Parts: sequence; structure tokens; C-alpha cells
Amino acid sequence: MSLPESIRSRLRVPVMGSPLFIISNPDLVLAQCKAGIIGSFPSLNARPLSQLDEWLHRITEELAAWDRDHPDQPSAPFAVNQIVHRSNDRLEKDLELCAKYKVPMVITSLGAREEVNQAVHGWGGIVMHDVINNRFGRKAIEKGADGLIAVAAGAGGHAGTQSPFALIQELREWFDGPLALSGSIANGRAVLAAQAMGADLAYIGSMFIATEEANADQAYKQMIVDSSAEDIVYSNLFTGVHGNYLAPSIINAGMDPTNLPESDPSAMDFGSGGNSDKKAWKDIWGCGQGIGAVETIGSAGDAVARLAEEYAQAKQALLG
Repeated sequence: MSLPESIRSRLRVPVMGSPLFIISNPDLVLAQCKAGIIGSFPSLNARPLSQLDEWLHRITEELAAWDRDHPDQPSAPFAVNQIVHRSNDRLEKDLELCAKYKVPMVITSLGAREEVNQAVHGWGGIVMHDVINNRFGRKAIEKGADGLIAVAAGAGGHAGTQSPFALIQELREWFDGPLALSGSIANGRAVLAAQAMGADLAYIGSMFIATEEANADQAYKQMIVDSSAEDIVYSNLFTGVHGNYLAPSIINAGMDPTNLPESDPSAMDFGSGGNSDKKAWKDIWGCGQGIGAVETIGSAGDAVARLAEEYAQAKQALLG
């Protein structure tokens, strides 16, 4: 594994919880980190800007207290997701707050920017950049990212279209740094499979939507429990970037998930949280194809415990 020892040694299972727009909050991040996986949230979830200061203060203080009280079970580090697309007019201020609290990991999305990577390195942080193909991966590393998140077919949110086998294979031909894999991972066997392919971490989001700590509508959580891969629709209508969404939520909004129009990618507006048209899609719920493994709504800690147990069992079975 190519993860720094300072991160690897603090993980109960090699997993990073992905940053979930609107859904990831301090409660979920703290539960994930205390349970032994990397927790993360998008900085734009904290609105107004002053709330980001409050969130980072709470997370850093509570994790420090946890580590003092649990020296034999230290917390995993946390990460903040930064949208580096030019439409994000909060990026500079958000980075200043991340520097203030020396955020250990930053996840960058929708563009790779050298000055952002340099800023994170300035306070000793690590940058993981999410990519959907090999070309974008090379650009990210050339601009100073430390690691990559391979967003393969089947991932929730803004997913790619390539098989995880193909994507990891091409990235590992030239890159030996930290690498996470996203795409339909929702049990411990899949975590081990991601490692076998060459990833250091499984990047998991959708299963954590159906947790008690997640800031998601109860109907959203239940829809994940009730749904499977067949219920996922890939479309760019809702944000201008292709992503995976729950078909029942599209139907509830009065649309036909099998006949959705295309959107104009130039209409992306992540800096202000979406333009007025996109606010109409607030009840269109993103999700990945791995949700068939999610059978109940429980705590994030219980979800991590299940992953850890399944992961250990899978390793044991592999060893015979």
C-alpha cells in the first residue's frame, strides 16, 4: 500500500467515506472517524461561510478529545472536499479556514489547480483528486496532487463510465502513490477486491446515506434500503455533469427516468450551491449501484463495524 503510515495506522478498515453533497455533516464525519475510517464532507455543505469555521472547530476538538480518551483506538483523519471549478466563489475563503485548522486531507473535484495543491501542502495536508479517466489522473499529478480517487462506473454522484478494472489498471501503470477506488462498493468483500486491483482505499458514499447521522430525508434513506442497482439512472440533467440517481425519486418528481433530456454542461454552478433551475431538483436523490448490500438504516459506527467484519472474513477466506 502506498498510503502514508500516519494514515494507514489509524484505519480500522481501508475505507474513506466520500463527501456527500448536503448529506455529510459533522455528526457523520465524527462517527466515521471514531469508527476507524476517513470521514469527509464538502466545504460547501457548511452555509454560510461562518458555519465552516464552526464545523472545523468542532471536528478537530472532538477528534482530539477522542484520541486523548482512546489512545489504543485513535480516530482516523478527516478530509474536506473542495470544488475547484471556477464557479466556486468561496474557494479562497474555504481554503483559508482549512489552513487555520490544518485539515489533514483535502479532496479536490472538478478541475486540478496547482495553486490549491500548493496551499494545502503549505500547512502539511495531503491532496486527493478525483478523476474519471487516466488522462485526468495524469493532469492532477502533474499539477501537484498527492493521490487520486478513481471514480469508476457505478459510483454515486458524478460518476465515470469506465470499469474499475480498466481505470485502476491504467492508473497503476505509471502512478504508485495513494489511490482510492469509488464505484459500487458497499461491503467488506468489495473493499478487499479494490485492494486486490491495486487501490489503497475503498471510497464509499451511498451506504452512509442510510445512516442515522446523515443529513438526509428519512424517505431518501428508506429508498436506498428498498432499491438495488436496477433502480439507478445515469444522467447529466440535474447538475450539468453526469451522475447516478435513484429512479424512484425521479418518478416522484413527475419525470420518466427512461426518457430524460440532456443538460447543458456550461450551466454548472457549484459555487452558489446551484442555480435556480437546479434547486428544483432538490428531491432528486443521488446514489451508486452498490446499494443492494444496504439492508437497514443504522448508525455509521455499525456500518463500519459490518464492513470491518466482512473485510476480515473475506481475507480469511482468501487465505484458506
